[in-house]
Amino acid sequence: MAETYDIVIIGGGAAGFTAGIYAARDRCRALLLERVAAGGQVLNCEHIENYPGFPDGIAGYTLGPLLQQQAMHLGLAVQLAEVEAVRLEGELQVVQTGDGVVRVKTLIIATGSSFATLGIPGEEAFLGRGVSHCAACDGAMFMERPVAVIGGGDAALDEALYLTQYASQVTLVHHRDTLRACQLLQERAQANTKLTFHWHTVVRTIEGDTVVQRLQIEDVKTGERSVLEVPGSFPTSVSPQTPSFSMAWCRSTCRGRSSQICGCARPSPASWLPAMCVAILHGN
Repeated sequence: MAETYDIVIIGGGAAGFTAGIYAARDRCRALLLERVAAGGQVLNCEHIENYPGFPDGIAGYTLGPLLQQQAMHLGLAVQLAEVEAVRLEGELQVVQTGDGVVRVKTLIIATGSSFATLGIPGEEAFLGRGVSHCAACDGAMFMERPVAVIGGGDAALDEALYLTQYASQVTLVHHRDTLRACQLLQERAQANTKLTFHWHTVVRTIEGDTVVQRLQIEDVKTGERSVLEVPGSFPTSVSPQTPSFSMAWCRSTCRGRSSQICGCARPSPASWLPAMCVAILHGN
């Protein structure tokens, strides 16, 4: 017979484990489901310096297991399994995983974000052959070779600065003439002699034979096109990772039901758990 929990959390990133810590401390019978490993996207971060409690920063692959260790110490159950479907049976949610079924009173979806393509011709065709979304994973492949990073936010500058350890030159291609990243990262980027900038510029195509060889870029102010000869390109974009089951679950569950059951509707101020669910669902 399927086990029944007070709370099931889908997603093992910082948000999911934070929800699990609160649930466990409130002595709820709680289960966290994660399909890969504890930490989520932080596992791709070589050095995290904006997470409280670590004055010298911490590696993502170190922080992930610590999140799980703390939550499990307080009583949270953790299972490596991928959620395939969610359906409503009476007042309970039924969560189907590859390992079986669990029933739950309150479901929290904390699936975070995933890498997103920018829609550049050649981007998907050359993925793994010069196009990468992870500098920490693939940066060493471009030792003493030039690479390009596409973007102007925190993620782009983090990737670009990390790549300067390996690449001979890192070119940041940004469609604006100012960066959106935090000021600290901007200062580091401007001071790094291995970093150059192509302002108000977009990538039109990524080209090559079997691997990336060049980017066709365009100045959005003048319309002038040029070629950037690089064997590596790092687009930096993420989007909310909304599982296919979640929107159907929200639509079917929310109809005529209270926020206690749904967790998608706005709850009363006194109900902390659905409020947490709302915050995670909206990515706040």
